[in-house]
Order: sequence, then structure tokens, then C-alpha cells
Amino acid sequence: MSSSPGSLPAAGNGRTPVLLRGVDRAAFAVAFVTRLRRAGVPAGLTDVDDFVRALAVSPPVSRTALYWTARIALVRRHADLAAFDRVFAAVFADAPPLPLTRSAAPAGRDDDTHVRLNADAGDTGPGGGLPWATLPPAVQQDDAEAETDSALRLPERRPSVLAALADRPFEDLDARQVEQLGAALRATIAGWPTRRTRRHAVDPAGHRIALRPTIARARRTAWEPVEVVREKQVRQPRRVVLLCDVSASMRPQAAAYLQLMRAFAVVADAEVFAFATTLTRLTPALRHASAAVAVAQASAAVTDRFGGTRIAANIQALLASHHGNAVRGGIVVIGSDGWDGDPPAQLAAAMARLRRRAYRIVWLNPRAGAPGFVPQVAAMAAALPFCDRLLPAGTFRELEDAARQLQSVNSRASRARTA
Repeated sequence: MSSSPGSLPAAGNGRTPVLLRGVDRAAFAVAFVTRLRRAGVPAGLTDVDDFVRALAVSPPVSRTALYWTARIALVRRHADLAAFDRVFAAVFADAPPLPLTRSAAPAGRDDDTHVRLNADAGDTGPGGGLPWATLPPAVQQDDAEAETDSALRLPERRPSVLAALADRPFEDLDARQVEQLGAALRATIAGWPTRRTRRHAVDPAGHRIALRPTIARARRTAWEPVEVVREKQVRQPRRVVLLCDVSASMRPQAAAYLQLMRAFAVVADAEVFAFATTLTRLTPALRHASAAVAVAQASAAVTDRFGGTRIAANIQALLASHHGNAVRGGIVVIGSDGWDGDPPAQLAAAMARLRRRAYRIVWLNPRAGAPGFVPQVAAMAAALPFCDRLLPAGTFRELEDAARQLQSVNSRASRARTA
């Protein structure tokens, strides 16, 4: 008997058994979503439509296939999985009544009809052809023979690579993992905020009349401004300057901070410098299209890494060079643990001069995330009063959070000198 236009059709040439044959897709989806809503799963009309379309595209040939079709279409949050599993088991394990259309209801019955779902022997292996790569739970050999389709196998989803590496110290990561974190950092600051400049550019959506272009075009119409040219202010990314410590005390964080510098150099057009005893500009090297080539060139350029530290002298060298103009009106980010070979008074004087020229100063300290951290190092204590924020940056999660906070540094009044 042929099914109605709204019912679940047979798959392929009709020889493959299809569950819920003759059941109206819309009525079945609405009834199932109603049960989910009673259980607390927030499934809306869009989810119902997605479920109906999914059933039309891929008619379920087993209960496992129906489970994953419904789960992908109706579940949006991980917290709703438990409620969804309970409702699905209650509906299909005990076969409760499901509403059918009047045309699909069996003769002689006016109430709802039980729809029996038989076990499908065609499902092979744990997972049964899941729509994404998962890791099925370990099944013993004896249990595998007794396991049937009546007990749904719910594989454990593997955590993403970045989530697994988020809280690991930088010294425990290899080069490939650090490169993956660098790609994630570039994605984090992809929407780097812009600021208004004093320049204007012709734009039809502008609210200001561009006088010179308007007068120039009025020459063609007997000096009558028939065509008015508009302009608006040009927006540019906020200038960023990064200074990262590559001395011996910062050796575990050097590779990760190098990826941070490359992310800002590529995305935010930042000026980046590495320093130990001398200051080295790495902007041209880190802007290379290839991450491996950029890191190799930057490593070759820094000749004094893993040695001593002179923070005050390097800040003064930056301000005295022609690159010091990049600091004016920009956000200066200093990544260091605060150990300095220069006197604290010299660092305080350099930071005071930097404070007058920069828009904001943010200090990234890999040890600031430790419980009970107090900046007791003399150099760090001397520099802290001139910093707008002191942020922890000892793991990738902290480094990613710091990159997000750098995008929200907007007010001089919101100075947070502690992590």
C-alpha cells in the first residue's frame, strides 16, 4: 500500500525495511517534540522542521538511525542529552502511543496506535554509522555477543584537541601542539576592534558632505550641486605593540609567546619585539604567510635568547628608536615574569615615560595565575603602578582569555592591577 505524501517513504527500492511506515512525519515530529518539551528540552518550531526534513531525506531503517536523526535535529545543548535519552527510551523502548493521521490509522480504532520498533540486525559495530567521528566505549567480547539493538550504544565523544591542551603548561606541549594553539589565537583576535581616525573617505552611507568632491562635480552642472558626495570617518585597528621576554626564566613560555606575537602581527598589524639583553624587532619575520617559516626566521633573528633580562633598558631603547612612534596612542603588551637585571628605579622611570605615550599598558605574567600570587619581585612591583591590567598567561586558556581582554581595553578608569 502506497504511503500518503506526508508519510515516511520506503528507502531505496523498497526492499529495505523502514521504521514507522505510513506515519505522518509532521504528526510524529510534533508528538515527539511535545514529549521533549515536557521533559525540559527547548525544541522549537525550527527544530521540528529540521526533524521533518531529516526524516524525508534519510528515512530511518533502524532505531539507532532514528535516534541520531532526532538527536542531531532536536538537541542543541549538551545539558539536554540526558533528558533526550530518557524521552527517547520511554517512547521507543516501551512503545507508548504515538499520534497518527486519520488516514494512516488502522481501521476500527479511533484512538492512538502503538507503533512497534523491532531490533535491526543490520547495525554492525559500536556506533552504527554515526555522523561524526566518535570513540565507542570498550565492549567485552562476551558482552558484544549478547548486546542487541534494544540497548542503545551511546559512544563517548572525544574532547577537542584545544580543550585537552587548554590547561596544560607550555613546557608540556610539543611544536605541533603549540602551532595549533597559535592558529586558535589568530582566530580569537580575528575581530580586532577598530577606532575612528581624523581622516575621512568618500562613502555613500556617510552623514557628512564632502565639500571638495561635491564642488568638483558641480562644475558639470553649471555650479549647481545636483550630486552631493558624502563621506565618513575612516576606521583603523587600534595599534598594538608587543614586547615579549625570551630570557632564561621565560624559556618554557617562549614558543607560545612567539605564536601570540605572530597572531597579532598577522591579524592586528601589530609591531612585535623580543627582548632579553637587547631588543629585536620580529615584525617582518612573523608576518610571513607560513607559520613554520615565520617561527624559524624569528628564532634565527633573536641571538640573545635564554640569557639575562634588561626590561628597563629595552623599553628605553624602543622609545628612543624610530619605532617609538608606534607606541603613541597604541596598546602596549609586555609579556614577562618581571625578573629584571636593571634597577627597579630605572624600570619605573621607563614605565612612566611609556605610560605618557601609550594608550594602554597590559602586562602578561605567566606566574600571575598561581593561587595567592603577589607581585613581590622588585621590578614587577615597580612596573605595576603604570600598568592598566596584569593578566595571567601561563597556559593556553589564560593566554586566550588575555587576548579577549585586550579587545575590551577601552576605558582609562577601568584599571585592574591584579589578575
